[in-house]
Amino acid sequence: MPLYKRGSTWWIDVVSPSGERIRRSTGTSSKALAQEHHDKLKAELWRIGKLGEEPQHTWNEAVVRWLKEQAHKATIEEDKAKLRWLDQHLGGKPLKAINRALVDRITEAKRGEGVANATVNRVLEVLRAILRRCENEWEWLEKAPKIRLLPEPTRRIRFITREEAQRLLEELPEHMADMAAFTLATGLRAANVTGLQWEQVDLVRRVAWIHPDQAKARRAIPVPLNNEAVALIRKQLGRHQTHVFSYRRNCITQVSTKAWYAALDRAGIKDFRWHDLRHTWASWHVQNGTPLYALQEMAGWESPEMVRRYAHLAANHLAPYAEGLGSLRTPDVPKDVTNSAQPQTTRA
Repeated sequence: MPLYKRGSTWWIDVVSPSGERIRRSTGTSSKALAQEHHDKLKAELWRIGKLGEEPQHTWNEAVVRWLKEQAHKATIEEDKAKLRWLDQHLGGKPLKAINRALVDRITEAKRGEGVANATVNRVLEVLRAILRRCENEWEWLEKAPKIRLLPEPTRRIRFITREEAQRLLEELPEHMADMAAFTLATGLRAANVTGLQWEQVDLVRRVAWIHPDQAKARRAIPVPLNNEAVALIRKQLGRHQTHVFSYRRNCITQVSTKAWYAALDRAGIKDFRWHDLRHTWASWHVQNGTPLYALQEMAGWESPEMVRRYAHLAANHLAPYAEGLGSLRTPDVPKDVTNSAQPQTTRA
């Protein structure tokens, strides 16, 4: 049967001259349009088989193949959301029809939604990754169009002081305060905190671990537990059978809730996300003298570039070089004088 229905959509079932059986959706509920799609496909298969023409692959074929090859990615669901948005512009189009002008229209359409340049760029990056694979690996494209990303402002690392953190913890509900404090003690991402199970914790050795399939970089992460982290875990004993953190004996899946934003407001903290707790943990470590290579391993970052974002917060090792320049007008300060010294006063 060359045409058949699945739900409201017509599908094609044809055999190429080489004997390959091809089943695919036409993407339409109209039988007339589905028949037209079928006839075009049959003609194309004939030209490929009999005349040796190159097959005309479509964007949809590229998306399906790319998703299969990238199924291991930790962010695959985010990529799927971007691809669903792109489908309204590229669905059914031959790859050869995707040119610079079309990419520019897609860019303007996304910008027209009022989103930041960074949001537009994340969509364009997925589009670029697929088209490059079509050109360089699958040989489905002779040349992929160049995709120009929009400029993004360099954002500063957002972190809070220990005093601000204490105020925030006091305003949060108990179960959220425990998770927030645990994040500040370990630097784990939100999903790794809410998903942490008892089988991933060893209180005797004072260590926890994140399995590769739970980590963004798909590498196991060892998590050393300091006194604060151990105390917070012990507090959760007996509350849930499988998960360390829970609420009324139920697993927690969401942390950026109304309670979170209300607590921030009461604590007087602006422009702060849950993920910024991780930035705060990293910033505190660097300011406390933790070597960047050790911080990279504890955070589970794949590349040194990620940890270098915090390097500017640790300038102690540069102090000898700064002092080596000498001074022009300020007299030398004795080495035994510290910042804590109090000025002397005399009585008249």
